[in-house]
Amino acid sequence: MSRLNYFAHKSSFVDDGCIIGDGTKIWHFSHIMSNCTLGKRCNIGQNVVVSPDVILGENVKVQNNVSIYTGVICEDDVFLGPSMVFTNVINPRSAVNRKDEYARTLVKKGASIGANATIICGNDIGKYALIGAGAVITKPVKDFALLVGNPAKQIGWVSEYGHRLSFNEEGVAHCPERNDEYQLKNNQVQKIKS
Repeated sequence: MSRLNYFAHKSSFVDDGCIIGDGTKIWHFSHIMSNCTLGKRCNIGQNVVVSPDVILGENVKVQNNVSIYTGVICEDDVFLGPSMVFTNVINPRSAVNRKDEYARTLVKKGASIGANATIICGNDIGKYALIGAGAVITKPVKDFALLVGNPAKQIGWVSEYGHRLSFNEEGVAHCPERNDEYQLKNNQVQKIKS
């Protein structure tokens, strides 16, 4: 494994068997454990642990003090806020080995998870969803959904650029930053025009 295509601070550790994409940066006191895959241009903040077999897509931003446990997959352009938490076992017990019961959690393209949020394992996060700071996710999250609170509740929808969408009577909304057009139909949102 060549370290020439990515940066790893001298205080970080990258275990054997990892695949690290070009342009990725791994900062102070972080540990990338065995057999992880990190895509191109990822940024791994300070004091981050990436457990064995985790997969991160391209351009994933992981802020300080995040642990990404085995079973988590993040697609491209995902943002993981400071000190947010993933879990990977529903009923952990110190005296019971449940390594064969790790639940998978998929964070889809472009989703953002705010600081100190907690994602209970097995609940996928939809494309471009926005999870507010401190939220506790106990159910799967839809594409473009905006969730806050403990337990988290959906309070609206957001665009790919993270702006709250306001739908008209026909169920159409526009992103205020890009003017992309979105359709709300059957409690699902999709982008219909760029």
